[in-house]
Amino acid sequence: MKASIIQMRIYYSLYDRLLDRRAMARAFEKVRRAQGAPGVDRQTIADFQSRLWEELDQLVTELRTRTYQPQPVRRVSIPKPDGGERHLGIPAVRDRVVQQLLLDILQPIFDPHFHPSSYGYRPGRSCQQAVAKATMFIRQYGRVHVVDMDLSKCFDRLDHDLILASIRRRVTDGSILNLIQMFLTSGVMVDGNWQATETGSPQGGVISPLISNVYLDAFDQEMKRRGHRLVRYADDILIVCRSQSAAHAALLAATTILEGDLKLTVNREKTHQTHAARGVKFLGVEISLTWTRIQSKKIAAFKDKVLQITRRNSPVNLEQVIADLNPVLRGFSNYFRMANCKGVFGELAGWIRRRLRAKQLSLWKKPGRLHRRLRQLGYRGEFVAMRMRSWRSSVSHLASWAIPNGWLSELGLFDLTSVPTGVLPQVT
Repeated sequence: MKASIIQMRIYYSLYDRLLDRRAMARAFEKVRRAQGAPGVDRQTIADFQSRLWEELDQLVTELRTRTYQPQPVRRVSIPKPDGGERHLGIPAVRDRVVQQLLLDILQPIFDPHFHPSSYGYRPGRSCQQAVAKATMFIRQYGRVHVVDMDLSKCFDRLDHDLILASIRRRVTDGSILNLIQMFLTSGVMVDGNWQATETGSPQGGVISPLISNVYLDAFDQEMKRRGHRLVRYADDILIVCRSQSAAHAALLAATTILEGDLKLTVNREKTHQTHAARGVKFLGVEISLTWTRIQSKKIAAFKDKVLQITRRNSPVNLEQVIADLNPVLRGFSNYFRMANCKGVFGELAGWIRRRLRAKQLSLWKKPGRLHRRLRQLGYRGEFVAMRMRSWRSSVSHLASWAIPNGWLSELGLFDLTSVPTGVLPQVT
């Protein structure tokens, strides 16, 4: 009975929590750590911080007197890996602070009651856990028939009335609901022109991930009520079934809920049924019955980043190149350590060392400097001249002697092969 009472609790009065200047300062600190570009007013985080207490006092005053009005978001378009563009909406710093404070208030109310297989944008949850849950369903529970669903522009198509209705089930404070509505309808600036936002929640807004989770939890719970197992990370959805017919039924049910009840659009071209024996692509990896591997497009994207950092025509010295490279190596390896990728990490580590050798040869410019380095290391005899900017030269014995693996390690190069692989977190 107690658990039921907690689950059904309704929050009537929350707005006063927005007027706590210390809580707002904590919210700003989270915004500062997240960094991010300026909004339409071009105020940077550093600008806001330079007069922090004046800014916070102004926000508290505007919220108390109900005169606060969020600014339109700044539209930024970034290319998608598979073509097309993704539109991001960047709120002004002051609006991000208010949204963060609102998130701090609402997240503890909604998050504990979300579907247990929802992993996106939730505290203490991760992509790795979502992959682990999908892997557990496939390998331990025999749910090998999988529906891989793709939603078209999910954030852009969230219905405002449904958003507010979903939030109102737990929070009835009219001032909080009005504030959320203002964020939803503040509009967007595109090439200096204001455009209304009649649907959607800007991807890039601090509060938008929680809004999308509240919105899509209705789908999660209805699928659970109908007996379907799923794993969801934001709008990436897998439905796992025991038979092909069950998967087909699940696809029909999911499409009806998403397009009918929630007014979203299922991408028919990308949504499909598959069998785990053929591999299930999810969150950058491919899950099969016995292995998990990194998707080839993710390896290609990683190599593109390495290529940019290790350009041979850049004058940056090798120490700085390695310093710039290491965060990319750590991020890639720590994320994909969940895959069975020991061999891939080894191949990439060798290729990266070759890139660095090619970079150093290019910095030396002339063979004489390479020969001098070899003699300093104790090598004797006559050394052949080579083309210092040639990619082929980087695999030569002379390059390996002059720039050994140990020297690269001494310069601080992160070793991909030191990362344990095939490591999935425990889930229930």
